[in-house]
Amino acid sequence: MSTPSRRPALTPRQLTRTGERLSFLYLERCTVHRDANAITAQDAEGTTHIPSATIGTLLLGPGTRVTHQAMSVLGETGAAVCWVGEHSVRYYASGRALSRSSALMEAQARQWANPRSRLAVARKMYQLRFPDEDPAGLTRHELLGREGRRLKDCYRAQATRTGIPWRGRRYTPGDFTSGDAVNQAITAAAQCMYGIAHAVVTSLGCSPALGFIHSGHELSFVLDIADLYKTEIGIPLAFDVAAQGEEDVGSRTRRALRDRITETSLLNRCVDDIKHLLLPETTTALDPGDDRDVVTLQSDHNHHVASGVNYDGPDYGDELW
Repeated sequence: MSTPSRRPALTPRQLTRTGERLSFLYLERCTVHRDANAITAQDAEGTTHIPSATIGTLLLGPGTRVTHQAMSVLGETGAAVCWVGEHSVRYYASGRALSRSSALMEAQARQWANPRSRLAVARKMYQLRFPDEDPAGLTRHELLGREGRRLKDCYRAQATRTGIPWRGRRYTPGDFTSGDAVNQAITAAAQCMYGIAHAVVTSLGCSPALGFIHSGHELSFVLDIADLYKTEIGIPLAFDVAAQGEEDVGSRTRRALRDRITETSLLNRCVDDIKHLLLPETTTALDPGDDRDVVTLQSDHNHHVASGVNYDGPDYGDELW
């Protein structure tokens, strides 16, 4: 019997796959419209054409207006659309993402629902972040304690490397400018990483809310995934940007992070890491582009049957609609 929700064929929506798309595109103070299969951004300086199938996440900042036709083509190509605050610091809402498959969502729900497997995934996440340590047998409290020590060590090491005075992590929610330059850079990098992780999580059909380390928030799993790359990419890059000067730290951090994501093929890595965390080791990797509209019904003994059929009677020949 085939695995429920696994879809082997590709569709036109899948011409540019999740790992091959631009990480994110931020627009503000413009009108977003559609021209054929591209979207356009029109402002006082003119009109820019953007291939919609290459966008992973479109971040719409203050002053943007988006037409129905633009949202239609973005939905067809599977781009995630997020409405954000100025400088991408606040997240307000998002639109439909790429995948129609429930395969990874089902795997995530199974791992999350069992306390033992949930802890096992948390340990795998810790090992991905700190491969030189063995988390086997550690409790959740011990994992959190070790993570805290590693973060402090990372901050101190990056401050020493760049020569930036470090007085601790300082961030006031809603007040981006309250911290010093390096804290602003760390905040900007973190917010971008959350958006990128959110785009990948939803494009694969996973639930942003079912976290294995974070809990109780609608983006718990997004925070889990974004944290995988915090000490390797986000924090070192923030210190590098802050070391170059205090002017316009937020936008310089976003641009530098976008370049680093491209250089390191981070989107592909996110896809692979999520599959590694959620799927059994013996399972063949699912294709993130599997996107046919295939729906089955659950019957007894974990047996799945075709939908759209009336199963009342011996012949099972009548369609429901």
